Amino acid sequence: MTIIDAAMLERIPANSVTKVAFYKRDEITTDLICCQVVCGDEVWTFHEECVGWSLLLAHLGALPEFRADWFARISQPPFGRSEFVAFSRLLT
Repeated sequence: MTIIDAAMLERIPANSVTKVAFYKRDEITTDLICCQVVCGDEVWTFHEECVGWSLLLAHLGALPEFRADWFARISQPPFGRSEFVAFSRLLT
């Protein structure tokens, strides 16, 4: 299991994040909220059961123009497919 701590977040510097997408995965009886972070050539995938999930959300929430309404966008309907890009930075 991935542990999200200060050392992990240092590997995802805010100025290098180019995309943050949230989605949910049907786990038969529940939905698992997941987050994909693109940072440079790396793609990180986390989920709400990771230790330190709230640290990740705080880190990403500090991005300029980060869409704080991401949860409302993906949570409904239950067990339905949904994805939402909460942050995207165009590279020039």
